[in-house]
Amino acid sequence: MSADEKKTVRIEDENDRWRFTCPRGHRDWEPTNHHFWCATCARAETVDGVFHELLDQRTDELYARDEVQLLTPVGPYDRDLDYRETKA
Repeated sequence: MSADEKKTVRIEDENDRWRFTCPRGHRDWEPTNHHFWCATCARAETVDGVFHELLDQRTDELYARDEVQLLTPVGPYDRDLDYRETKA
């Protein structure tokens, strides 16, 4: 999947934060080390805060980290991951 085919998620956009959640439906997730981390899940005793797929609340689809391009106001969040994907 090329960068052009990836689902774009603007991580600092309020609408995208409401639309894309951790698999348990929490909106306080952050990208980290080519996966994701959810603060609410991390506070639970029986749930790991690390997860690998974002849930699209609109379509109920799950997107793996390599299927999304995370954007910040200054550009892609993980340029190396996005670059590596386009070179494959």
